[in-house]
Amino acid sequence: MKKASLHNRVNRDILKQQMLDSTESRTTISFYKYHHIVEPQNFRNELYLKLDAIGTKGRIYVATEGVNGQISVPSAHVELFQETLYSIPFLNGIRLNFAVDDDGKSFYKLIIKVRSKIVADGLDDSSFNPADTGVHLSAEEFNRLTDDPSTILVDMRNHYESEVGHFKGAILPEVETFREELDLVDGMLRGNEGKNLVMYCTGGIRCEKASAWFKHQGFKNVFQLDGGIIQYARHARERGLENKFIGVNFVFDERLGERISEDIIAKCHQCGAPCDVHKNCANDACHLLFIQCKECEAKYESCCSEKCRDFTHLPKEEQLILRKTEEFNGTRFGKGRYKAHHNSAGLLK
Repeated sequence: MKKASLHNRVNRDILKQQMLDSTESRTTISFYKYHHIVEPQNFRNELYLKLDAIGTKGRIYVATEGVNGQISVPSAHVELFQETLYSIPFLNGIRLNFAVDDDGKSFYKLIIKVRSKIVADGLDDSSFNPADTGVHLSAEEFNRLTDDPSTILVDMRNHYESEVGHFKGAILPEVETFREELDLVDGMLRGNEGKNLVMYCTGGIRCEKASAWFKHQGFKNVFQLDGGIIQYARHARERGLENKFIGVNFVFDERLGERISEDIIAKCHQCGAPCDVHKNCANDACHLLFIQCKECEAKYESCCSEKCRDFTHLPKEEQLILRKTEEFNGTRFGKGRYKAHHNSAGLLK
């Protein structure tokens, strides 16, 4: 009997093209759960077999502290996926966040990795109680509390996420990682420990740890948006509530964003035209994450600069040689920092 594989063995480019060409209806779902897992590697292997068997694609992180997943399944298998996940005792009944703006083209293979943490936060969990989280707010409660002038609203995501979409009136830290944001926000908010502190993120997982950390740091009234932006947008739409989120919700899959409102609050990083479409530079040696409008997409052939565009025209053999010595924007700047380094023509050569 052939042993089941615990990893994908097909070339990623082939899988990606298969995903793009497929007409199969798929549903994108995210979930997480903080829970002590004694043997994360064994759990990972068992989970891979269960989910791969029902056509699941996506990215899941497993650690001793729990599990964090963003996946897609054939729409016909949504109930089967839920039954499969809920058959695991500590995952039984967990909230599933269904994508708001979903074309089913979010993932093209299943990846499950064992990590030290399910979210890189840089915190020593033994120094505080991660289970002592803030009060979870429904969409209605979130709207009411953020109307209160004594409330401080903080976006717990990275700058390239909030650049294309955020809640009205939120503090938007200029950070690239969740790890650096915790200390920065703590310093920014000193002297406001008695005010209402409301935080939000994409699906809720970053706020679970952040809210507990800020309570430990002395903040008295800590709240978090239950289910994050994804659940808020769905509930606001279903219940006819005011939608306080403007723009696009950045997501970490092939879509790179789901539209929540029609507002375009960002600009093309090359020409400055209104645009909120993220993409990775088509030069694989660069792969910079940046915002590009349709006109610049055509001009630069989905690349972030003339240099990258011209590089993609070279024979593959020459590209492989030059990659060892050439420096591109993606090797110089962090995610989304490209816009801050334009030359006078609005682009990098």
